[in-house]
Amino acid sequence: MASTFRTKRYQDDHNRISNADMTESSTTDHSHSTPPSGIAYGLLSALLFGLSTPFAKLLVGEIEPLMLAALLYLGSGCGLSLLWLVKRMRSSERLNPIKPNELPWLIGAIAFGGIISPVLLMFGLSMTMGSTGSLLLNLEGVLTAVLAWVVFKEHCDRRIVSGMVAIALGGIVLSVAGQNGFELSWGCVLIVLACLGWAIDNNLTRQISHAEPLQIALTKGVCAGAVNLTLALSLSNSTPPPVTIASAMLVGFLGYGISLVLFVLALRYVGTARAGAYFSTAPFIGALAAIVLLREPISWNLAVAALLMGIGVYLHLSENHEHYHVHDELFHEHEHIHDEHHQHEHTDEDPPGEPHTHAHNHEPLAHAHAHFPDLHHRHEH
Repeated sequence: MASTFRTKRYQDDHNRISNADMTESSTTDHSHSTPPSGIAYGLLSALLFGLSTPFAKLLVGEIEPLMLAALLYLGSGCGLSLLWLVKRMRSSERLNPIKPNELPWLIGAIAFGGIISPVLLMFGLSMTMGSTGSLLLNLEGVLTAVLAWVVFKEHCDRRIVSGMVAIALGGIVLSVAGQNGFELSWGCVLIVLACLGWAIDNNLTRQISHAEPLQIALTKGVCAGAVNLTLALSLSNSTPPPVTIASAMLVGFLGYGISLVLFVLALRYVGTARAGAYFSTAPFIGALAAIVLLREPISWNLAVAALLMGIGVYLHLSENHEHYHVHDELFHEHEHIHDEHHQHEHTDEDPPGEPHTHAHNHEPLAHAHAHFPDLHHRHEH
């Protein structure tokens, strides 16, 4: 019944658009693959964040958790601010800043992803092994997808849901300390709560992913770092040595700053749930690095969890979503090239060359191709 209704709705939409004198090419089926840039951005983001976890574990012994969280985000904010200034000086390209009406999304993302979650993670890492903490961060992708599906109504098919279940089971295995039966590790609980905070952050950031990613990431880094540093200094009378501070800020710049810029770009191209799936490869990278750098043992629950999470990530990465769909008329602004979804005329004020950024209008369009819920595919199913 639901399938019949959906087919009829698409047919009605198709007829409506055809009556509006759409060109023949607008309704032709096209075969597209997963956006390569979206996959690359997501995996590179995962690589940098995954490597940051065991290095943060090394620093936990030298810096108090709250101070470490502050330095990680300060390093992110300061490093990205320098990149922002260089970009503004070297390029005349028009940027797409965050609009005033989008500030609530950014403020929420900073609160959950920049202030609360890093503190929870640092305290959690102080109570768990680095490899366990790294793998447990896979739950961020699961919780991100669940919130995207349930709260923000992003489409998730059976393959995505199956992958989330496998990753969640891996997280449960990791949360159980096998020495004394089913004893819950409080360090793991804190890391799970950190994952929930970042899942909220990811879904809020998705709402502004069309904006300049450097601006989003540096704002989060500066604000979150300043708040956590103020709290850390008020609760402690000691400060780490300069070399340790520099090391923490470097880890933050790469693992939190550059990684976040890449993740925002992934959100733009493949949507929240899928970007979270690609990002779920980060804990495997972190776990392997922790075993090598920290010489931690490979326990039975770590091996079982890695297998379950590997299955889940594979299901996410191998998804192919293709069906006939309708694009309603849309007016917005973001960086783009003149591909199939961007066939518009330019004015004298619009920038030359590609990619470029300017406000543009999308005419109604109906077609079929493989796609993800990016900026132009947030339709119902």
